[in-house]
Amino acid sequence: MGILEKLEVPHPRGLSYKQMMLTNDDLTPVPPEKRTWRTVNFISFWIADSFNVNTWMIVSSMVQLGLSWWQAWICVWLGYGFVSPFIAANARPGAIFHVTFPVVARTSFGLYGSLWCTFNRGAMACVWYGVQASIGGSCVKVMLRAMWPSVNDIPNHLPESSGTNTRDFMCFFLFWLISLPAIWFPIHQIRHLFTLKSIVTPIAGITFFIWCIVKAKGVGPIISRPSTVHGSELGWSMVTSLMSCISNMATLVTNAPDFASRSKSPSAALWPQLLSVPIAFSLVSFIGIIVSSSSETIYGEAIWSPIDLLDRFLDGSPSHATRFGVWFISFAFIVAQLGTNISANSISAGCDLTALFPRFVNIRRGGYVAAIVGICMLPWNLLKSSNNFTSYLSAYSVFLSSIAGVMIIEYYVIRRGHYNVADLYDAHKDGWYFYTYGVNFRAYAAYIAGILINVVGFAGATGRTVPLAATRIYQMSFFTGFGVSALVYYLLNVLFPVPGFTTKFEEVDVSDSSYSREDNENSSVSDVESKDDKDSKVFVSEQVYPA
Repeated sequence: MGILEKLEVPHPRGLSYKQMMLTNDDLTPVPPEKRTWRTVNFISFWIADSFNVNTWMIVSSMVQLGLSWWQAWICVWLGYGFVSPFIAANARPGAIFHVTFPVVARTSFGLYGSLWCTFNRGAMACVWYGVQASIGGSCVKVMLRAMWPSVNDIPNHLPESSGTNTRDFMCFFLFWLISLPAIWFPIHQIRHLFTLKSIVTPIAGITFFIWCIVKAKGVGPIISRPSTVHGSELGWSMVTSLMSCISNMATLVTNAPDFASRSKSPSAALWPQLLSVPIAFSLVSFIGIIVSSSSETIYGEAIWSPIDLLDRFLDGSPSHATRFGVWFISFAFIVAQLGTNISANSISAGCDLTALFPRFVNIRRGGYVAAIVGICMLPWNLLKSSNNFTSYLSAYSVFLSSIAGVMIIEYYVIRRGHYNVADLYDAHKDGWYFYTYGVNFRAYAAYIAGILINVVGFAGATGRTVPLAATRIYQMSFFTGFGVSALVYYLLNVLFPVPGFTTKFEEVDVSDSSYSREDNENSSVSDVESKDDKDSKVFVSEQVYPA
């Protein structure tokens, strides 16, 4: 056995190289025994995901734009309320056919055309993994300082060119190290981490909330401070603010099928996501508002970063009770950052790298690749080297919204729930998803159109002078990118129809040998789902891996 064969992931014998470039066990439909995510798991997932440093601080930029706290909080409700239907809509194919994002993308972009979208999201997931791990390292530093104050005085032995110091790198590395065991668990089991996080982090958040109010003897001045902008400026400031919430979720909109593929039933991936997202994120941001407002009374300035505020609590000679409180809350933030990094970055990168290199990579290996890239990219240097780095990362939602626009229109309007699962893993020329040499030009034309409408405005966001209209379009970049890509994709499919273009909505796998249009004329979605659940393992063995 050669070296390459030893590196291959397990797969059935007799597959050609062509087949091995399209499938492995983590790309095929999830078998019933691994569909373990119930309603409570999706609720726990979103409660857990909402509690992180970014959500805590998201209102800070809104207040700096001149909004009052309640105007900013309305923007949070609206932003996350608007984005939750997109998450639920894009999760639907995963919940029905139990496939992940890279496979769902094949239906619209083509068997090989989907690789660019997959690479795009996978690369950014690796970058974000490093950035989130860097924030997690800051949490570790505060927790260790609460235990051993001398940690703050660790001498530096690293050169200035490293961009960090011995203490900060040690804390980053510790967070990076404790994240590795979590990557090992498959998606259907990692739900327990989110259940733990959904219990620990709200307790810590409420504790922090009460502690700061008591310490400040009130809720602080931000609550009574009016907005400083009015008229159209106020309106566009609110638009920008709610769009920042939507952009913050763009990655989770695209990777929604990854988790939905493990859902016990389609409804488990629907209502919990529609309701949990706006409620959970709005409550966490409200706690962040009150805590930061209280900090202004305590220290004379609003400290929006919870980690920086906890660090300030340790200045001077804090009591043992204060040190324990800081330790517990910073520990909760470590769990929070770990969960966020796994859900938004590690699993995303794992699924994407699996599709890019299915012969050698599965979701677990892909997650470890993301972790290695995350430390090798030296994220502290990346953040320090450019003041606009965060803007570039946020602007990436333009690319993701264009992908989502194509995918959602494909499922609900073009083929209307009809899937040909066998053709998702077979590159024969007559297949539904082969298109033109494996690439769907309609999808790419729509994708590029969705990006182009925001390009000028993006240039303005990086400091260049652009027309006001371009700025306004870019301020609504998620909707403009999504809307333009969706419209162009629909029109091109009307002009150049694809195989499977239909006028009847019916969520069914047409390649299933038990399916016939006549027999299923009057069948309900639930009937189709139960039959798909029953026959999925047989179908995978007979259709995805043909003899």
